[in-house]
Amino acid sequence: MKLLIVDDEELTRNGLIASIDWNSLGITEVLQADDGVHGLEIARLNKPEIILCDVRMPRMTGIAMLERLEKLLPDSVPIFMSGYSDKEYLKAAIKLKAVNYIEKPLNPDEVRDAVLEAVSLYEQKLRSHRGEVLHSQETATRLALKLTLPASSGDSAIQELCMELGQPELLDPGMNFTSVIVKINATVEIPRATLKNIQNDIALFLEHYHLKCLFAEKRVQYLVHHIYGSNSLSPATLSAVGSYISRQYEVCGKHMIAAGNTVTDISTAYQSYASAVILLQSCFFFPVQTFLTDSFIRQLPTKPALPDSLQLPESTFSKYLLAGDENGASQFLDELFSYYDCNHTFMPNQIRDLYYQLFNALSAARKKNQVASDSREKAALIVDTLDDAFTYAELHAALKEKTAQYFEDAKNSQPENSTIFMIKDYISRNYMNDTLSVKDISNHVYLSASYVCTFFKSETGQTLNQYLTEYRMEKAKQLLSDPRYKISEISSKVGYTDGNYFGKSFKKYSGFSPSEYREKMS
Repeated sequence: MKLLIVDDEELTRNGLIASIDWNSLGITEVLQADDGVHGLEIARLNKPEIILCDVRMPRMTGIAMLERLEKLLPDSVPIFMSGYSDKEYLKAAIKLKAVNYIEKPLNPDEVRDAVLEAVSLYEQKLRSHRGEVLHSQETATRLALKLTLPASSGDSAIQELCMELGQPELLDPGMNFTSVIVKINATVEIPRATLKNIQNDIALFLEHYHLKCLFAEKRVQYLVHHIYGSNSLSPATLSAVGSYISRQYEVCGKHMIAAGNTVTDISTAYQSYASAVILLQSCFFFPVQTFLTDSFIRQLPTKPALPDSLQLPESTFSKYLLAGDENGASQFLDELFSYYDCNHTFMPNQIRDLYYQLFNALSAARKKNQVASDSREKAALIVDTLDDAFTYAELHAALKEKTAQYFEDAKNSQPENSTIFMIKDYISRNYMNDTLSVKDISNHVYLSASYVCTFFKSETGQTLNQYLTEYRMEKAKQLLSDPRYKISEISSKVGYTDGNYFGKSFKKYSGFSPSEYREKMS
């Protein structure tokens, strides 16, 4: 803590500084001033927690100085010193909440006790403020979440929260509300302190526009900002606010951001939130960090009707894959992207369903044309690929990559015995089953277990069990690169009910334990 001594007598100031062990009282810095004017200046610059000042001084009295500092440093604790037993000064000291009033000549022990009392009072004030701030933040969050739900006019819960927050102006019928929602990547964990700093920065920025913000999180990855003020946001102001908010969230990685329509009256704030939610769905079709607003969408050119070449996308794509027509497939994918990119008339789930069919068409073409994939391929499961795509562009890029890999594998693969292909295909669809056995595989291809083992080894150079283990280990590697999955979950996903046995098998195969491999990949 800092302590400021204000006294026009230099001997008094120096005597006090020399006669007391300030560190033992929790005072780390002692400042001094020779009158009220200088005391006021030094207090403004250094913000001392405790002010020990004389009552009567030239140019400005201690009373006048502290009256002016009361608004600037409301929590600082004053201690008055005076050589005059003047009741009026004593009354002023009480009014200014002076912790003590020490008469001159000063007794160092009395000063020491007064400072200790002042330190205790200041710490008590801090604890009280922290509690008030925490309670205020919790109330603001509850109100922000309440505004994400439909509310009727005169909603008593909203009214109570506004009053508890100490902001009755929120209930003014002319108050304007605009919801801005940021969606972050669910796989990225954001520290609470980082989010708090972002909120504080946004609040400070909004002050320039005479605006305030209520903040809430929904389902981890949705960050809701209810921006409000007595003036409606102009398009230019909304653009500046959205751009600033987006820049603050850059530390959280890729994100989407959308603003709802501005509404008047807190009872209709939900309408702004709901319109922002709808726009946020459209963000999927635009580059990350594109700030979507209703006016932005209205200015976009209208997309033409779905071209004939895309009317039956799955069958068209399959035709090119099965015919080995790489140029046709590439042209089809380019047309597909050109049509759906920045096309806000669709919902993300519609496109994910479409791409699920196209990924399945790739798998079906591999099976029909007997194009074997490398078991070490780091391709994720189709569902994982769909879930991992944060934007439409990412989803399309994944399909293009798999399509290119298909044609590459088709060029390089040698015609494989149909029985071997059937065995590998069966394993690719059942490796996660912990009871999968040689007997199951042999039954699938209508051969005896002993013949299947001998035949597979002669054709591939591997035993059936070696191939199955290798396939499972490569799938485990893929899953270990995704932090969403626990190692125990990965073990069961690749057909191991015993986690310890899985760990030993993985280390024997890769040279690393599962946790070591994950750390190496991160």
